[in-house]
Amino acid sequence: MMDQEKQRASDWFKSLRDDIVACFEALEQNHTTGPFTDMDAGRFEVSETTRAPQNGEDAGGGLMSVMRGGRVFEKVGVNISTVYGTLGEAAQKSMAARGVPGMAEDPRFWASGISLVAHMRNPHVPAVHMNTRMFWTPHTWWFGGGSDLNPCIEYDDDTEHFHTTQKSHLDPHDPDLYPKLKDWADEYFYIPHRGRARGVGGIFMDDRNSGDWEQDFALVQDIGRAFLPAFAPLVEKRRPQSFTDADKDAQLVHRGLYAEYNLVYDRGTKFGLATGHDANAVLMSLPPMAKWV
Repeated sequence: MMDQEKQRASDWFKSLRDDIVACFEALEQNHTTGPFTDMDAGRFEVSETTRAPQNGEDAGGGLMSVMRGGRVFEKVGVNISTVYGTLGEAAQKSMAARGVPGMAEDPRFWASGISLVAHMRNPHVPAVHMNTRMFWTPHTWWFGGGSDLNPCIEYDDDTEHFHTTQKSHLDPHDPDLYPKLKDWADEYFYIPHRGRARGVGGIFMDDRNSGDWEQDFALVQDIGRAFLPAFAPLVEKRRPQSFTDADKDAQLVHRGLYAEYNLVYDRGTKFGLATGHDANAVLMSLPPMAKWV
């Protein structure tokens, strides 16, 4: 059943969540210019989430942490969840199509992870996404995750820093890993109906099972550890920059791309809604405002 391993993974995602929340609140509180637009700005609002009970039994849940209306973060969510139960028929077929064994015989599952999306007030500060997770069924287990940068105003040095930091965390595991996960992110975060990527990429992996749980867990931890040093310096550098109405308009249009991708293509969004997880937590990733031309 891997109970100890599942608990370790769940505990790690919670620890990573706590570190990120503390860092983001510090970034918000240390930014001393401009009024708050919300009385609760600068702090995360934390609420419990639940997955719809199955046959009257607990099916798990988590914590949704959202900060809105800040000087730095217009909207940011850092969610963790641990859910379990039996996959429905559609989810079973989806998993079987991905090569997950044993779905017809025993469709039980357990999943735990952290999901983060930040939409920034200043258009010069890039939006960002990060996710790490573990999935278990009676016949297998795997890890997934990554992070990608979504600027509406692109800076080559920001993109380089984001990618270089992630590479530095992956290289100790395998020098061939970063280019593989970078290419995977470029493919995964592509919007076919727009013919473009939603941002400047990052790293992404799924279905990671090398046969060595400890090794794969160490890898997903380093993917999580790479996030703050990859992203926080960009916030510090770009947040003092002035911006125009045209810059803000460009940001709102770019957010439309993000909304389209998450609602149409994102595997995590589809899985969360299909398996009865809290819809507000699943859709936390959507921006507070967006527009389409």
